[in-house]
Amino acid sequence: MTMAIEPAREARAEGAARFLFPGFRGVGSRLGDIALALAFPAAIFTVWHFATVDEPYSLVPPPAEVARAIWDLAFGGVYDDAFSGTLLTHILASVSRVLGGFFLAVLAALPLGLLIGRVPFVRRLVDPTLQILRPIPVTAWLPLAMILFGIGPRSAFFLVFLGAFYPILVNTVFGVRNVEPRLFEAASMLGCKGSAQFTRVVLPAALPAIFTGLRLGLGFAWVVIVIGEMTGVQTGLGAIIMEARQLSRTEIVISGMVAIGLLGFISDRLVMMLGRRLLSWSPNHV
Repeated sequence: MTMAIEPAREARAEGAARFLFPGFRGVGSRLGDIALALAFPAAIFTVWHFATVDEPYSLVPPPAEVARAIWDLAFGGVYDDAFSGTLLTHILASVSRVLGGFFLAVLAALPLGLLIGRVPFVRRLVDPTLQILRPIPVTAWLPLAMILFGIGPRSAFFLVFLGAFYPILVNTVFGVRNVEPRLFEAASMLGCKGSAQFTRVVLPAALPAIFTGLRLGLGFAWVVIVIGEMTGVQTGLGAIIMEARQLSRTEIVISGMVAIGLLGFISDRLVMMLGRRLLSWSPNHV
């Protein structure tokens, strides 16, 4: 009888905690989520280790060698070469280019997407041209970017901007086009008409789709940073990846990839946290 009562008490206690603290989750559940998230990478590292550790002439270094390379990139003291202790410098350079290009894309894509989605004349005028340009890969823009903006960070900003622009634009247009028509009728009945509906009706209703576009755009910005930093810049994670490739330093290449992946993951989590806070009212929030 006692054994049957204990689980019920635990369930009531957790239910009370959820009522008092809406963000509460059990410690066991959190630890389970973390363990589950780490299980797949652990399996990959295990397979990677046993596939390379006994292969002295393998072109892919074992995980331990990559870990040493990451430590040396961050703090130095292992190889003491041109890459040692430079990780923070390269991270700051890449983050500034990714965020700069991303915010430029937001400033351009959001208002344009709102206009295309809401104003038929703008849609007929602009959308066909954008749909022709959208399938062109960022790599195809690389030579033209270097001609237009020269060799250096401005070309990298432009390429990152292109990578982030279209996901934000397409999702913004999608969100605006799918606003429930009855919302406009209700807003008109309440005296909200004309351009005021953009801020009072269109933008709030389209926010879930817009945040999806922001996440995709930021992800694509990190995807194209290596291409953006092929434009002659001396610092940045893409720059050291390309330099290490030429020197056959595969462990540095993988270290740069790991850094990009972690930074992309962190930035995506930050956008998701912002989305959850702003869209707590929406059943479709990220």
